[in-house]
Amino acid sequence: MIQKSKKVIAAGLLSTLTAAYLFGSFAQAKEQPKEDTAKQKLEAYIKFTQILNLIEQEYVDETNTTTLVNKALKGLMSNLDAHSAYMDKKSYKDLTVQTKGEFGGLGISVGMKDGALTVIAPLEGTPAMKAGVKAGDIILKIDDKATIGMSIDEAVKLMRGKPGTDIVLTIVRKKEPKPIKIKITRDIIKIDSVYPKTVEGEDGILYLHISSFDQKVVESVKKALADHNNTKGILLDLRNNPGGLLEQATGLVDMFVDHGVIVSQKGRVKSENVEYRAHKEGTDLKTPIVTLVNGGSASASEIVSGALQDFNRSVIVGEKTFGKGSVQIVLPVGKDEALKLTVARYYLPSGRTIQNKGVTPDIPVHLGKIEFEEDPILLKEKDLKKHLETELKKIGNDTAETASKKKTSKDANATVESEDENSSINNKVITEKMIYNDAQLKSGLDILKALIITEKGKH
Repeated sequence: MIQKSKKVIAAGLLSTLTAAYLFGSFAQAKEQPKEDTAKQKLEAYIKFTQILNLIEQEYVDETNTTTLVNKALKGLMSNLDAHSAYMDKKSYKDLTVQTKGEFGGLGISVGMKDGALTVIAPLEGTPAMKAGVKAGDIILKIDDKATIGMSIDEAVKLMRGKPGTDIVLTIVRKKEPKPIKIKITRDIIKIDSVYPKTVEGEDGILYLHISSFDQKVVESVKKALADHNNTKGILLDLRNNPGGLLEQATGLVDMFVDHGVIVSQKGRVKSENVEYRAHKEGTDLKTPIVTLVNGGSASASEIVSGALQDFNRSVIVGEKTFGKGSVQIVLPVGKDEALKLTVARYYLPSGRTIQNKGVTPDIPVHLGKIEFEEDPILLKEKDLKKHLETELKKIGNDTAETASKKKTSKDANATVESEDENSSINNKVITEKMIYNDAQLKSGLDILKALIITEKGKH
């Protein structure tokens, strides 16, 4: 046995040069910690190679080097943070399809919160919203697969699929005693991003609901302002906005701020340190703005609300935002594989970070009785994993109902009301009924009217 171990170590040493070349050449592209000496790197490579050889020779089932290395890389990346990932050939191809063409999906943005796969927000008008998915829902299972220990990319891959096919999400929702099953039919995800509306009985107030930051946000907002040239105040609704393109977020802020750093990103590598500054040309410094946010406001929407708050250009109303303030880039490895790697964090004009902290409203207002009757605050428990495992045990044929079949349930009623009464798609005017059904909307409008009267929004 001792002799056999020596042979294994010898085999490991013989392949060390290859491993050092493969891993070392890639590592040169990024700065290494100063305390990592060449000797320490070499020892780490040797250790990896020794363990790899031991698994190949001693593990009960037959393995191969490619499979083991791919699994090791996935584990390595998943342990960095929730957004970094190793993409093999299939994953990289899926990403290319997603960014270049249409694909079947649910219209749902997800993230990791306290180690659980959590809905950031369902996008307006998509299958997820119509089925009753809510911001703050924790996804416990995707069809029959538990999400505990699953990465975001793995979950997205499972939820994506051919339009017209069904998927069942099992979710845990605050104030619900049992897990809920929601059946959703995939569809091609095509949504508008900006929904301008007027307010019934309030001449001069422009309501702008931005559902996501796609490439036409700034253009659409400018058009809406041009179409409503008597605008005295703007109510900017970023609730359930999961983010999108950074340049559109900074471009939107730039419309209302004439100087200073809108947002900066800082990483360990100097090339990732970038500042996005405001410009004076075409800036509106006079029109008062109130911005609505909630737990479904993430990433780019947090940059907009946080920057407007730091510049004292808008009053922020609603609930604390999601807290996604990290920057990811895709680094190709060879022809068919890639790394999605977190390389920087976003910082607001005041220097504060969004990551894991979010944006705290100036005026906290919890959700009233409209689309979401429950408070979409995430579960707060010391041991979330144990809780989720307990919830999994509750699931059975008789313990969880499918939301799509609950025609008279609270969720079904709320969804119907959302589409018929409160949807930004179906209405061009904010009605009095909609205002009184939405505590955040009403508070925002009241504050905006006060700003208009007292001219607090003028510089």
